Amino acid sequence: MPRQRRALQTGTIAAFAFVFFVGLSRTAAAAAAQDCDRACLAGLITQYVDALVAHDQSRLPLAENLRVTEDSKAIKLGDGLWKTATAKGPFRQDYLDVKKQIAAAHMVVLEGQNQALYSVLLHVQDRKIAGIETLVQRITSDSRFQPAELGKPVKGMNDPVPANKKQSRESMIKTALTYPEGLRVGSFTDGGTPFAPETYRVENGVVTAGGTCGRGDCGMYAQNIMVHPSIIAKVAAVDEENGTVLLWMNFGHTGSSYGEGNALVTFEAFKVWGGQIHAINAFFRGLPVGTGRFWPSADPVPK
Repeated sequence: MPRQRRALQTGTIAAFAFVFFVGLSRTAAAAAAQDCDRACLAGLITQYVDALVAHDQSRLPLAENLRVTEDSKAIKLGDGLWKTATAKGPFRQDYLDVKKQIAAAHMVVLEGQNQALYSVLLHVQDRKIAGIETLVQRITSDSRFQPAELGKPVKGMNDPVPANKKQSRESMIKTALTYPEGLRVGSFTDGGTPFAPETYRVENGVVTAGGTCGRGDCGMYAQNIMVHPSIIAKVAAVDEENGTVLLWMNFGHTGSSYGEGNALVTFEAFKVWGGQIHAINAFFRGLPVGTGRFWPSADPVPK
């Protein structure tokens, strides 16, 4: 009888363990199923911009704890560009961070005949939008920068990363952060910023270095850049599959270079592989020098 009892107990424990682990596996599978893959994240950006130009937030899957900012200021969903957008523009470049569930994009949105250069980050939880972070630079006929490169994808940004040149997430971030370091010391050479020979930079839709820059000092290392001693950089998103790192940066105090009391604030994307930066796309605007991001960095930034 004791032997039978022990067998019964052993069988009961085994059965319990089986049910427990099956349940645990199902819970893990269900949790994983709630994450967005690349198609899902891209789809949320599409839903978002369609809802924006339709002025209809009911089209969006929103989390209860939704937080929204525009130009680093808290707003209600439906305010800001939501009130004035009239149509989608011809440009959109996505940066899809599956690991951190961030769907980011540079895009053009129209306000009547005028363009708004729109940086948007959707912070996703359980396939719902829990945070919306945006930066808006409006372009008018007298704007200094008149976008000429935003009717087509930025060259190189969507090129497949060579299989033998892929970098880890941590390594990609490290490479991208050499760019603000070059700005901090006033020299990409001294900052150790590794540009590939074909690297070029697009800022607010204009080629400002490399490629068809059109000046004698178009080379990434040839240009004179001012010192930005108080520049701040945060990691906004990392698209590991596409090899892009999106940084938020406040260029800090540089006198009146960006307007009295202002600093340049940007979401700037870097195509990174093989230990080099291959293409750069930035949307920026001038904001008060003390402007913070007020969103956590997606990844720690080394001090």
